[in-house]
Amino acid sequence: MGLKLISTDFDGTIFAEFENPPIPQSLQNLLGALRRRGALWVINTGRDLGSLLETLARAQLSVQPDALVLVEREIYVRQDAHYLALASWNNACAKDHKELFARVASDLESLVDTLQSRHRATFYADAFSPLCVLAENQAVASAIHLELETYAKTVPKLTVVRNDVYIRFAHAGYNKGLALSEIARRLKIRTSETLAAGDHFNDLPMLDRERAHWLVAPANAIPEVKQRVLSFDGYVSSRPHGEGVAQGIEFFLERVEGAQA
Repeated sequence: MGLKLISTDFDGTIFAEFENPPIPQSLQNLLGALRRRGALWVINTGRDLGSLLETLARAQLSVQPDALVLVEREIYVRQDAHYLALASWNNACAKDHKELFARVASDLESLVDTLQSRHRATFYADAFSPLCVLAENQAVASAIHLELETYAKTVPKLTVVRNDVYIRFAHAGYNKGLALSEIARRLKIRTSETLAAGDHFNDLPMLDRERAHWLVAPANAIPEVKQRVLSFDGYVSSRPHGEGVAQGIEFFLERVEGAQA
């Protein structure tokens, strides 16, 4: 049993904006070494394609991901120097989201009015969701998250995705975990050969033994993530961000290589 697929969240998990470099060289070196041994790396993020590619270019990485999961649902695969959409998956994803959002459209105005009357937050729509939220702080985000989840329970397939103070509606049939499993299925990589690392609520769907055998959380991960990772005998690092992910990968590599010795 070897490590063949590594799925990492981006912001907060491997990328820290104000660090230099924002993705530590230790992690870059480790990912590069694993890729030379045949492992594949996926960035699994809530960002869209333009935002992620711009940030990766500024980070001047020595290693590039083999695939991307974007907006917690779209899949792109690297070919040469470009990332190409996995059309069958992405088209179905777009269709299902469009149909779902059409069903909730008539409720949105009153829902937003109610939330605005109770909470200090910015409510808006973007290309990926008809209801997005930027909360004033974590406490406000938690309160809004709870109210939106209560509403979502009344609409089949509707779910609430949250990362820090950002929240949006999405289709329950698409998330970071399901997208990771689809990539693994197409590559014929088993769950027992997959590692996932994340730090926030939107990472929980991939931090599951159904999606990855090895689970990692950096020191800065929220308590809910740490609890989930530990419940599956995963690794919670004493170091934050990319250094913590590198530490977790090395921990499991030592465990695997020791078992094979």
